[in-house]
Amino acid sequence: MKMKALIYGVARLVILAALPLGIALEQLSSRECENLGFTGLALCSDCNTFAEYVKDKELVSDCLKCCTEDSNDATTKIRYSGAFIEVCMRKLVFYPEIVGFIEEEKDQFPSVKVQYVFNSPPKLIMLDDAGQHKETIRIDNWKREHILQFLREKVKPLAAD
Repeated sequence: MKMKALIYGVARLVILAALPLGIALEQLSSRECENLGFTGLALCSDCNTFAEYVKDKELVSDCLKCCTEDSNDATTKIRYSGAFIEVCMRKLVFYPEIVGFIEEEKDQFPSVKVQYVFNSPPKLIMLDDAGQHKETIRIDNWKREHILQFLREKVKPLAAD
């Protein structure tokens, strides 16, 4: 499993390198990208860099189908209305950082809910203004402070009543 994640990580970099090549491809859904190992957080320019290191054209093509177009700091501008932390309750014992966040920090984010799903690895499911699933981000190895920082930057605060 770790080798596959490493290969996909390298593949993402290569794909990001191929983006400057100006290749226009259809976009895949966030679920399709997640199944391929891409989070949707990569900029297309990263796919071009990825292409320099990984010579698998199909993998680079998948990266390009799952990336976010480069613009003036595009990834910092993306904000979500809410999120779910999805995790398997039985596996929580293996993720003390996530347990710590849920028990001690989650209340700072009223628009973030916890959802227990059997056999699910820890992930953030980001929601748009309509409450629809926009992006899934695996957080298996994130530290509590990384989760806090990410949510502060990416989740819109609730409007005051």
